[in-house]
Amino acid sequence: MGIKSFQGSRKQQQETVEDTPFRVRDVMCKELITFKPEQSVEEVIEILIKNKISGGPVVNDYNELVGVISEGDCLKQISESRYYNMPMENDNVEKRMIRDVETIDGNMNVLDAANKFLESKRRRFPIVEDGKLVGQISQKDILIVAMKLKGHNWK
Repeated sequence: MGIKSFQGSRKQQQETVEDTPFRVRDVMCKELITFKPEQSVEEVIEILIKNKISGGPVVNDYNELVGVISEGDCLKQISESRYYNMPMENDNVEKRMIRDVETIDGNMNVLDAANKFLESKRRRFPIVEDGKLVGQISQKDILIVAMKLKGHNWK
């Protein structure tokens, strides 16, 4: 009598990587909370707190990415308004947002995107196609995919 495998048939056990999302566009968040350049920083802070997010893309009326605003940008505004004794309502997103935004290609492999996160020390990347914001990927999105792929070969 030979050794029996308790794992079952290997054909049933193996899944292909093609069965799981492997491109950024397959795992990116498409329903985003976005901000407008003319919004007040106070309003942004309220939205960040309410939605438990740490920042978001800033888009114009044509859904073109013009910047990113984060908790840190809002904290700078609070600190400066207190230091200079200036009212917060005079500041808007356009004055506080980061304009030079690094984006990521929606067709990029998820594991290559993970390396880009490590190299850039960013928490999220917007995805832009044809000049329009189409989604955003975060480090958490990458972790979710990695957990789904943990039984697969990383090829």
